[in-house]
Amino acid sequence: MMAERDLERLLSGMRPELLDDRYVFTTVEGAEVPAGLRPAATVLEPEGLTLVLRQEEADAAGLPYDYVAGWITLRIHSALDAVGLTAAFATELGAHGLSCNVIAGYHHDHLFVAADRAEEAVAVLEGLAARSVHH
Repeated sequence: MMAERDLERLLSGMRPELLDDRYVFTTVEGAEVPAGLRPAATVLEPEGLTLVLRQEEADAAGLPYDYVAGWITLRIHSALDAVGLTAAFATELGAHGLSCNVIAGYHHDHLFVAADRAEEAVAVLEGLAARSVHH
C-alpha cells in the first residue's frame, strides 16, 4: 500500500483506534533502555532517554511519571512527508480542550492523550474524519 499524502484522504480515512492499555512517559539517565523494559518508543534527549511504556511496566520497574495516556493509532498509512495532518487533528483536539503528544512511526501516526479523555478524543477524531469525506 502506498503512503497517503493527500490531506483530505488522510483526514477522512484516519480510522483512529484506541489501544487497551494505558501508557506513561518516563525518563532514565544515559542512552540505553534498562534491562527488562520493553518501551513502545524511545527518544534520546540531552537530559536522558525518554521511554514510552505501559503503565503497569513502569510501575513494576518503580519508574516515576506524571502523565497517564491513552494511545490512539491513526490506521491510515500516512506518508512521512505529508503536510497538514498533524496540524489538523491537533487543532481539532485543542478546540475540545484535549492535549496530544504525537509520535510518527513509519506507517502511522500515534497520538497520546490523557487516559481519562481518550474515548472522547477518538470521538472527536471520528467527527473530523466524517466531516472530511470527499464529495
